[in-house]
Amino acid sequence: MADIQGLAVLRYGTPHFDIVRPGQFVICAASGVRIDLDDLKYWSAEFQEAYRGPEEATRSFLKHRGPSFR
Repeated sequence: MADIQGLAVLRYGTPHFDIVRPGQFVICAASGVRIDLDDLKYWSAEFQEAYRGPEEATRSFLKHRGPSFR
């Protein structure tokens, strides 16, 4: 990812994340929108991605796993 001023780099775990590079926000992997760290509630430890909300998280999960995943 480009070196964007204020962009944090995180290591996503369960149920917390670690800050690798301090910043004010991350980018949603599904929509590309900015998410302030104080508002970050959805991420994937498996895929190491942040999401704006549950819809984006589900969309990304289905993209990675396929719509027929059970």
